[in-house]
Amino acid sequence: MKIYTKTGDKGQTSLLSGERVLKNNPQIEAYGTIDELNSFLGLLISDIENEAIRVNLELIQHKLFNAGTSFAIKSEVKFDVPEITEEDISFLENDIDKMNKELPELTNFILPGGTRAVSLTHVCRSICRRAERNAISADLDSDHSSMVIKYLNRLSDYFFVLSRKISEESGADIINWKK
Repeated sequence: MKIYTKTGDKGQTSLLSGERVLKNNPQIEAYGTIDELNSFLGLLISDIENEAIRVNLELIQHKLFNAGTSFAIKSEVKFDVPEITEEDISFLENDIDKMNKELPELTNFILPGGTRAVSLTHVCRSICRRAERNAISADLDSDHSSMVIKYLNRLSDYFFVLSRKISEESGADIINWKK
């Protein structure tokens, strides 16, 4: 099987539901940015030594694939579409709360940096925010896409708190923003 089809050579691609759309369609932008986030998340995972964090991040990678699927569909499909659920959001919230309890109170804005892993966590956070904006622009007006938007919103918070946890565990200097 060849990996290239040449069907996208004129700037169009197919959604999973069969429709052909321009590659800059808001739906493509949404799931493309989610894919970009997932790629950077894979890079982040390669720098994480804490096994529990690695396991959680790999779980999040699977959820991001599920999230992207909702933007790759425009009409009915003949397969079950994986969904983001309230349980997925609760998972993030619970982990955020658990990490926050172990961290010193945040009194300043902080700059990305300190270690490569901390910096990559901030890259994931900022791409996640863009994915959220693109998901809103795709405006699919479905319960599933609204759950994805909620998930991405919570996930960016998760990455911020995770950056602080990784800083704390590694003993990295936290860089406070100086006005």
